Amino acid sequence: MKLLKDKVKSEGLVLAKGVLKVDSFLNHQMDPFLMREIGREFKSRFADERITKVLTIESSGIAPGIMTALELEVPLIFARKQKSLTLTEDIFVEKVYSFTKRETNEITVSKKFIAPGERVLIIDDFLANGEAAFGLARIVEQAGASVAGIGIVIEKSFQPGRGLLLEAGYRLESLVRIASLDDGQVAFVEETP
Repeated sequence: MKLLKDKVKSEGLVLAKGVLKVDSFLNHQMDPFLMREIGREFKSRFADERITKVLTIESSGIAPGIMTALELEVPLIFARKQKSLTLTEDIFVEKVYSFTKRETNEITVSKKFIAPGERVLIIDDFLANGEAAFGLARIVEQAGASVAGIGIVIEKSFQPGRGLLLEAGYRLESLVRIASLDDGQVAFVEETP
């Protein structure tokens, strides 16, 4: 996705080996026009999957998730990381390790929002080791629903997440794939059309 690649090139900052900061357009300040195009791109890639829900994790997955859900005309569910006084019973709970924050979170989704037989599209902002995607997939599968696919805004292809998800049999679509962040530079995976 050229528009997204251009944003990563012009505004992304490599902070350390393996860490890309994109807070000017994706996960602190958000570019609504870019989010709309991300939603449209995910819709085009997953249009044939009969998706009934979109699932993401708070908070950085919400913007691309809601725009994808809007384009697909289905509800968005976001897994909560924060404990809620109103979400304590009849919930799915999974532990997810965050590569960037170097911490484990328990994510929760109310059982009333995912029904058996539904086809759920998982959307997330980054893919590194696949922890978030696998955690969300386990919740979908606990509900008796199926994972229609996994859409990633920015994939760090030099980390094992992609291979692990594909090996597990999931359909994976990443809008931008990064080959390396060496020497403070973003290098993209060159894909053939």
